[in-house]
Amino acid sequence: MNDPRRLRARNFPSAQDEVEAAQPHSPYDRPGSSFRMAFADSDFLLRDELRPVRLQLELLKAELVQQEQGVDSTVVVFGSARFKSPEVAAAMLEDAVAGGDETAIRRAQQMVKNARWYEEARRFGELVTQEQDALGEPVIVATGGGPGIMEAGNRGAHEAGGRSMGMSIFLPFEEAPNPYITPELCFQFHYFAIRKMHFLMRAVALVSFPGGLGTLDELFEVLTLTQTGKIRRRPIILIGRDFWQRLIDFEVLVEHGVISPADVNLFHYAETAEEAWDAIKAAYSGDNPSLTARQLRGN
Repeated sequence: MNDPRRLRARNFPSAQDEVEAAQPHSPYDRPGSSFRMAFADSDFLLRDELRPVRLQLELLKAELVQQEQGVDSTVVVFGSARFKSPEVAAAMLEDAVAGGDETAIRRAQQMVKNARWYEEARRFGELVTQEQDALGEPVIVATGGGPGIMEAGNRGAHEAGGRSMGMSIFLPFEEAPNPYITPELCFQFHYFAIRKMHFLMRAVALVSFPGGLGTLDELFEVLTLTQTGKIRRRPIILIGRDFWQRLIDFEVLVEHGVISPADVNLFHYAETAEEAWDAIKAAYSGDNPSLTARQLRGN
């Protein structure tokens, strides 16, 4: 009783201890039984009425893990899951030419062109990782965890010898998370809303490469929250001016009065990984008092 360590001993067993110690009791160890502890009962946790709890758990799990892993600030990379690496795109074109299908050849030729964005995203992940302290405190690359641009961003970080995060969303047709994510920082989400919230909670900058509906969804979420003041200003970089200006004519929105002229300054264009990273570093430099290193953590 004189051992001071006993003063700090647990007063109650942990939930893990209780689950491991609990023994099944016939005839209650069968489907439909309500005997299992609530937190160990997956049938109970998956009920429709438990959606608020699942939302909370999904928010909390990624938050706690990132705290434990010392992740305070991220640079988020958006972009198409369908783009391929140059070597894969070249092989697709070779196969298409061998097959002689003109439609397949044209599709493969476009994929070869789009492979430049994969390489830029890979280079961007490498640059951020190599200069992870350039903004005043460590930052890591975070992506949606899938293939294409997401894979490229994680790959660049991995090849530079650093960590990176992947926030996958479960989709029936989606591939497994790409193999370049740091395992301790590879998450799977059910709710798009919670996933997008985690994209922003630690983001000090966001870089969007060309992409489809998912990329647009993520990009416009960020722009809307910034425009309305729900989140603070941070660098938002669109890679590939020609793609974005052909896709979205922001001047039309200004002309019709549905956005303010100043709203087009919420983001900036860049063509290369180096240009995007330099813009982010400049935004947090001592020459720009509006964004300082002390503002790196997200809201």
